[in-house]
Amino acid sequence: MSGVWTVPLRYGRGQLDCAVPTDADILTIREPQPEVSQAAFCEGLRRLLPQPLPTGPIVIVVADKTRLCGYATALPWLVEALCREHGAARSRICFRIAYGTHAPQSEAESLAAYGPIYADFPFVHHRCAAPTRFAELGRTSRGTPVRIRADLLEAGLILTVGAISHHYFAGFGGGRKLLFPGLGEREAIYANHRLFLDTDRSTLTAGCRPGRLTGNPLAEDLAEIDCLLPPYLSIHGLLDSRGKVAAYRFGATATDFLAVCREHDALYRIDNAGSYDLVLASAGGFPKDINLIQAHKAIDNAAAFVREGGTLILLAECADGIGSTTFLPSFEMGGRKAAFAHLARHYSGNGGTALALMTKTERIHIHLITALDSELCRRIGVSRIRLEEADRRAMAAGTMAVIPNASLLIRGEAGTITPTE
Repeated sequence: MSGVWTVPLRYGRGQLDCAVPTDADILTIREPQPEVSQAAFCEGLRRLLPQPLPTGPIVIVVADKTRLCGYATALPWLVEALCREHGAARSRICFRIAYGTHAPQSEAESLAAYGPIYADFPFVHHRCAAPTRFAELGRTSRGTPVRIRADLLEAGLILTVGAISHHYFAGFGGGRKLLFPGLGEREAIYANHRLFLDTDRSTLTAGCRPGRLTGNPLAEDLAEIDCLLPPYLSIHGLLDSRGKVAAYRFGATATDFLAVCREHDALYRIDNAGSYDLVLASAGGFPKDINLIQAHKAIDNAAAFVREGGTLILLAECADGIGSTTFLPSFEMGGRKAAFAHLARHYSGNGGTALALMTKTERIHIHLITALDSELCRRIGVSRIRLEEADRRAMAAGTMAVIPNASLLIRGEAGTITPTE
């Protein structure tokens, strides 16, 4: 008979101590070796930047508060190197926050995300629903219009700074996604995201999985879009399990992007994993569980380790609530089939995320330890439980796994990256 031990799991900005059987499997990532220093950063930048720098505005593209990348440290290093080592005037430097379709953040949240540099330089908060600000650069073979901010075309130099991550339907986040969908126009973004829907089979597209680029029509569409974007250079962050940058990688090509994706994938994928009666998981704490939309990525990853009819218990505070105004309406359309039909005609916002959650709740039972309201949880097909109930279920489970960082860890069968893009 197994005993019991206590496992601390991150929840918001703190942690909860969960009781689990001693024979439970602990599924963990492989931590990257820390390599961050100003000297290494500046050397990477020295190899990346052209000499002399092109004339015109220098546009630095950053992610929002849901995808932090050590900005408070890295951005001052970047600005100092541009100005002191490469002779750029401070007046040439401006920032764009790549929200995509995400809700805008407050001034206080922006200051927390980017540090004091936020008050020293112009930061433009991107809005995807203002068509007069966009330029169309062409269309992909799947018909996606490539519309991005017109002011990007006026830049002399574009630098993206963002963390590489698995993405539950685009394969990987970061890199090219900072420009599109990050700085894209809403309907163009939706055209790409609609590829998540397999309209012939009225289901989600099988190839749209975390870690998958080949055979993923949405990711392949993004690769085509990347070829139409204005030239840009990238600083990629490789994160550890606590969301801290362990290393920065510098690149100018799609091949460089794929190399960092492979490096990330090797750290955050488990091959040959089993399927469990119960999986207890943490989304990874703030900002991975800042809202339900972000926490869903952890739900998606962890659910892959749960057997048919099994149970997932996820710790996700969701202090900011749902995080979207386009998520809940899908649950008021009369079921998954009706929601799918509506989204196939009128794709919007996080409708695909809603469908993905519905697909999982049809297959497994999902319980959340969360600040979300119990009634709201019921509406989306999950249940809110207390820590004590989670402990009881864990001790009564058959086969069980614990995932301390479910937003990072994917099941190995999903990973497919090739150099053909």
